[in-house]
Amino acid sequence: MPHRGLSFSLPRWRLTRWLADPGVDAPEDIRRALVGSLYGTLPIYIGGVLNTIAIAALIAWRMPTTPILLWLAIEIVVCVWRLAVLLISFRRARQGRETPTDLYLVLGVGWAASVGYGAFVSIVSGDFVAATLACMSAAAMVGGTCFRNFGAPRLSAVMTALSLGPACLAAPFSGEPVMLVVFAQIPMYLYSMRLAAYRLNALLIKTMMAERESDRRATEDPLTGLSNRSGLSRAMDGGRDGDLALLYLDLDGFKAVNDIHGHATGDRLLQQAAGRLRRLLRSGDVAARIGGDEFVVVARGVARGQAQAFGERLIRELAQPYELAPDLELAVGVSVGVALTPDHGDALADLLDVADGALYAAKGLGKSRCVVAAARPGRLEVVRSGNLASA
Repeated sequence: MPHRGLSFSLPRWRLTRWLADPGVDAPEDIRRALVGSLYGTLPIYIGGVLNTIAIAALIAWRMPTTPILLWLAIEIVVCVWRLAVLLISFRRARQGRETPTDLYLVLGVGWAASVGYGAFVSIVSGDFVAATLACMSAAAMVGGTCFRNFGAPRLSAVMTALSLGPACLAAPFSGEPVMLVVFAQIPMYLYSMRLAAYRLNALLIKTMMAERESDRRATEDPLTGLSNRSGLSRAMDGGRDGDLALLYLDLDGFKAVNDIHGHATGDRLLQQAAGRLRRLLRSGDVAARIGGDEFVVVARGVARGQAQAFGERLIRELAQPYELAPDLELAVGVSVGVALTPDHGDALADLLDVADGALYAAKGLGKSRCVVAAARPGRLEVVRSGNLASA
């Protein structure tokens, strides 16, 4: 399954993009998660490596011919390279850097081809002890490949074909007519494993999409598309760089809009107000609706003076008239209370409490004002129409 907290790069080469394609249209975050699932875990990888190298070494000890020794050498080289690329990928993923996904996929295909080559030369050798060992190892690796790589069913199918296909091609050279039965067995097996990979892939994507939608609904306000209180809390927990300002907004006169023009009109006004907020956000900022006509904006990297200017801008932009119907244009005001980190704490609950107090003060001063809670208790800074005063 995808590695929590790690993001692996999507493949860029034409061949590797084709190999990693899930076969269905999926959002980029799900495609990245599917690519992450291909990396598996280090213990699983080491188990597979030890098996294939040990089998190749055992057969080479029993039958030290040039083809077998070549197989052992290929196994060692490919597995060492795969391990190095795997470790580099995990290190870069933890650092948030690009990972060598293309090389990792190509080496996986090369490893499957090496397993298939080993099965081929073992069968052709006529030593059925060697053939049994090689084919049983290949079959075991194919099972793991299918169920480990079904996030990319094409990759799974190609690796399965390369691992077992050569055993089918070797049957006529074995000297045993009964071995020709593998011409029927292996293609059917390859087809069934391919079908299983695609079905498991479809199930995985369906589950991931459902989880994604459930997560979206849990953190998003359904009316405006902004974050809800849970989404705001998650965004606050996602890390903070520098100063942070929390602006608590309340629309002035919104209740009258609902009472006179109905809730449908009020909903349209809220949606348009949310759209304006969204356009004012910078990268990393968050806007949320946490009540009927109450919004919160979290602005990152904002000092006290910038918070005052931003609050003034919000008042100006949200006060512009809203066209709610062809013959209906309404305007509402907005009052803003602002809390800052670290002046008023770091916890969301503390910031909301301080900002709510500042918002209450703004309402008491005549509405359509921005009140920034001061670092020292008992003093509030007020912004209205570009003028800064003390209250």
